[in-house]
Amino acid sequence: MTRTDDMPPAWDERTQLTTFLDYARDTARAKCEDLSDGDARKAPLSGSPLMTPSGLINHLRWVEYYWFQVMFLGEADEGPWTDEDPDREMRIAVDFPLAQLLAEYDEQAARYRELVAAHDLDAKAKQPARDGRAVDLRWILLHLIEETARHNGHLDVLRELIDGKTGV
Repeated sequence: MTRTDDMPPAWDERTQLTTFLDYARDTARAKCEDLSDGDARKAPLSGSPLMTPSGLINHLRWVEYYWFQVMFLGEADEGPWTDEDPDREMRIAVDFPLAQLLAEYDEQAARYRELVAAHDLDAKAKQPARDGRAVDLRWILLHLIEETARHNGHLDVLRELIDGKTGV
């Protein structure tokens, strides 16, 4: 897999933000390259039984869904989580092949690229954040860059513990 470059092709704010989000997404995918389904379901950190490569990819997918579709567009929340199982997206990920999870993440990212291109960065989310404030699309992009990059660090650790692979 070839990752996108983290250097944007243009220096406007939108291009910089979307380039970094795509770079972080591609890094998450690269961390899973050549990982078997069995290894993708492993949780090598005893204190974090839900932290598997599959679980993290599924979590990233559903986090983007939540921020773009539920918060920004104001659609009904049809995510896999429940009040009783708020981390369900990580738990159920092991029931699916890693290739399927990555393909769904890719398909969704393509739709969200179009969504971001069609809206102003100052556009406010239709749903307020937990504290009642309305975030804008710029904040959502920054948040997703941070979220994805943070979980890429988790994927680094998991991958090294699972099969010794480092880098990417």
